[in-house]
Amino acid sequence: MNFISTLLNNLNYGTILLLMLLESTVIPVPSELVVAPAAYHAAGGNLNVVLVVLFATIGADLGASINYFVALYVGRPVIYRFANSRWGKMCLLNQEKVEKSERYFDDHGIVATLTGRLIPGIRHLISLPAGLARMNYWKFLLYTTIGAGAWHTILAVMGWYLHAVVPEDQLSQTIQQYNHYIVAGILAIVVLVIGWLLLKKKKKTE
Repeated sequence: MNFISTLLNNLNYGTILLLMLLESTVIPVPSELVVAPAAYHAAGGNLNVVLVVLFATIGADLGASINYFVALYVGRPVIYRFANSRWGKMCLLNQEKVEKSERYFDDHGIVATLTGRLIPGIRHLISLPAGLARMNYWKFLLYTTIGAGAWHTILAVMGWYLHAVVPEDQLSQTIQQYNHYIVAGILAIVVLVIGWLLLKKKKKTE
């Protein structure tokens, strides 16, 4: 992981895009340690925060598309075999995690590609069941862009805010601390969105 550490220490639009591409495949790159620090530097005038979110989201779209097409063309047995392999374990994968993402997709349908982008542990895998289910690619890409864009915007706002209150040598530690609150808030939003969609669907069938 020295390669990833080097990229994290040299954040620019290209490395942001590449890291978020990797994070949206199966490589364990925590997006909060990419987008939030990039926005932190943007607040100091070194980057443009809008471009940070844009390139992060483009990277997420590219990585998610790789997962989607791999799942679409190689199928479930190959994905499970990889998840259970030594390489899969190096990427912190296992069959249980893939099955969890599939269950989430099955429970929430195509909207899962939007809400799933906001849930830790599912965010980088939700494109696999979308590919396995042969979801329309352009609809998949739209929901992925909205979900990833929302998540990256939240991280960018946090990084921008922290620039005014936290010295750089304490940034990573503070991000990890704030991340717990953000995840809790995001999960609450996801529950509300899913509840609203289910209520809307129920009213249509009545």
